[in-house]
Amino acid sequence: TVLQRRSIVRVGSNTPIPIHIRLICATNQNLQEMVAKGEFREDLLYRINTIHVEIPPLRERKEDIIPLAERFMIRFCKQYDKALMKFTPDAKAKLKAHLWYGNIRELEHVIEKAVIINDSPLVPAELFQLSIPRTESQEKNISTLEEMEMQMIRKALDACSGNLSAVAAQLGITRQTLYNKMKKFGL
Repeated sequence: TVLQRRSIVRVGSNTPIPIHIRLICATNQNLQEMVAKGEFREDLLYRINTIHVEIPPLRERKEDIIPLAERFMIRFCKQYDKALMKFTPDAKAKLKAHLWYGNIRELEHVIEKAVIINDSPLVPAELFQLSIPRTESQEKNISTLEEMEMQMIRKALDACSGNLSAVAAQLGITRQTLYNKMKKFGL
């Protein structure tokens, strides 16, 4: 109602108060897909989707990694009252090779940690304890949490010959939770 009418009504009042706001929404979900599944209100999507800007994940924007890392370096050196540090060429290469599944927040955290623990004017590659980059074939085999959950329930159903009490016990969940998940996954 606030988005549609551009006004609010205080609790206990009947008088609408006009408001002027700019609403910025961000998500890593596919809202169109969620609307199709009934997981997101279609009318709300149309109200918030005036201008749509899609920003690819950091791993698809390798050219942005070093400029962002340098910007974070400047900010954290000031914040922690340290002399400005520079990345070694190996450090830059390691940052660019990483896949950054946590996107910019992960990069920001890595740089902050480097500033905190480094006492040298140069930041070496060894300072970054990054997770091992996944290969493309590994990437394809990674399932969503829901897919894994559904597979576990199916396996337990097969193993227990459909005995729902045994399935719930095997999975360590209540029968009600099992019913809810089976309904959710259409099992």
